Amino acid sequence: MKKSKRVRKSKAVDVKKSAAHDVESKPEAGAARAAGLAQFILAGRPTKAQFIKVYGKRGHLMTWVQREAAGVSAAYFQTALAKK
Repeated sequence: MKKSKRVRKSKAVDVKKSAAHDVESKPEAGAARAAGLAQFILAGRPTKAQFIKVYGKRGHLMTWVQREAAGVSAAYFQTALAKK
């Protein structure tokens, strides 16, 4: 006996929900990534352990904007690391 093929029903897409997830367009996201990478290089390419040492337990999960708000910008990361 042959098995019948299942037919997938397409789901209705809620435009408002899908638009809420599209925070940045691709060029903007690429620019944001490039800015973050520039900050990472400016900080001396720190390791996860170094982030934790300077910023605390969740330091490696923070963005550079959050890290600067915490008191240490990328430009002064190596100085702060040397003091710890």
